[in-house]
Amino acid sequence: MRVDAVLGVAVLLGSGVTAGVLFAVALSVLPALFAMETGTYVYAHKLLGRNWDPTMPVVVLTSTVLAVVLAFVADGTPARVLFAVAAVLLLGVSAVSHLCNVPINRRVKAVADPAVLPDDWQDPRPLWRRWHLLRTILALAALLLNAAAVTAL
Repeated sequence: MRVDAVLGVAVLLGSGVTAGVLFAVALSVLPALFAMETGTYVYAHKLLGRNWDPTMPVVVLTSTVLAVVLAFVADGTPARVLFAVAAVLLLGVSAVSHLCNVPINRRVKAVADPAVLPDDWQDPRPLWRRWHLLRTILALAALLLNAAAVTAL
């Protein structure tokens, strides 16, 4: 079996998990969080982030590295270009997460008691949703390009 075919399966798995998780959060988790009272939202946000935060960066960055490697080793220029663009999109997912969503997550997690919010509290849900939808679109586009690249191998 060719190395680029094996790596292609791996990049599809990683970018598929990334896009799937972000899509599921956009489709179901976000509407649920918006339906909650603010204190309940803060409590739920803290619970939800426990396992996503250490796991998703590894998945996204591993998928990015795989796409970069494939941009160099894949057979044929079309596949290489598609993998390269997908890598840039996945890097965008990581950048939006790290620079935009994670700082919001930290502010929410810093609330000591969800029943007693600070006087200067501003609900972060609308801003968090906008950044999340951007990274979801980037992840879905990366998955589409990775799939197209794998079929071009």
